[in-house]
Amino acid sequence: MASITILDGGFSTQLATHVGVKIDGDPLWTARFLETHPKSVLDTHLDFLRAGAFIIETNSYQASIEGFIEHLGITESESLQLIHKSVELAKEAVNVYLEEIKDNNDVSNNKPLIAGSCGPYGASLHDGSEYTGEYASTVSKEFLKKWHKPRIEALINSGVDLLALETIPCKIEAEALVELLKEYPNIEAWLTFSCRTDGKCIVDGSDFRKIALECYENAIPGQLIAVGVNCIAPTAVSSLFQGINSDREKELVPLIVYPNSGEIYTVAEGWKKCGKVPPLENFIHEWLDLGVRYVGGCCRTQASDITKISIEALKWEKKNFEKIFSENSD
Repeated sequence: MASITILDGGFSTQLATHVGVKIDGDPLWTARFLETHPKSVLDTHLDFLRAGAFIIETNSYQASIEGFIEHLGITESESLQLIHKSVELAKEAVNVYLEEIKDNNDVSNNKPLIAGSCGPYGASLHDGSEYTGEYASTVSKEFLKKWHKPRIEALINSGVDLLALETIPCKIEAEALVELLKEYPNIEAWLTFSCRTDGKCIVDGSDFRKIALECYENAIPGQLIAVGVNCIAPTAVSSLFQGINSDREKELVPLIVYPNSGEIYTVAEGWKKCGKVPPLENFIHEWLDLGVRYVGGCCRTQASDITKISIEALKWEKKNFEKIFSENSD
């Protein structure tokens, strides 16, 4: 695998190109389409693989047993089967893609992996609280571990390669997930936070660099393959990462980022542009210089953005290879 791992992009944005119904605003978000439009879910995974993604995420970010029971009227057992189905569709997409590229030696993502997507508890509340973390004061760590466990276990048992623990808005939930991961010592994961645009804090006010390092160090060694941020404006990323590895000369913390397009989301109004934001790919070299090794897109990014990210990552790798070669020659 390349030193820079390319992730997929915004699932709902790309899924919208395959379905003719509204996605944003649904209490199950994209997870509803596991039941109603499985072929479109498959096609969305394929879009990202064809665009150059090394890792695709299952369509399970907003999947929960309680949510499926309430909004689909199905049983607990059937709800778990839908989570299993999210993995099956991702596996099917990988198999289709591998068949497509079997005679193409120029493809870099020829061994794609599947990450089981696990959004925060707040996403299931359908009130935008993954962007506020307001529920942190009303739930316990044990409650969060118990809530996350069935979905994580279903994803692992279905054969994902790793877990994507993402858009985590509060310290207590991050700690709960790191503790829960220890019950599954053979599975790897990444952990990404929902952050403010102040360059310092996750949305519950906790210091990003402090909590990210604590989670990385408290995990089983090697279990967290990266820590970072997702679904944040590209302009806010670098200030969060600056200095995170300044005191770690021997063992650098691997960083991951998959931002949104820079638009702002509210429950009342959905996604809205707020001024002119430079395209995501303009920031890739800057992030890679800061130690990012996993990069992709989140909400409002499409497969075409993943191709642009791949191109910039390749340029960066080439530039750094030439620099190292020149230094060794001197």
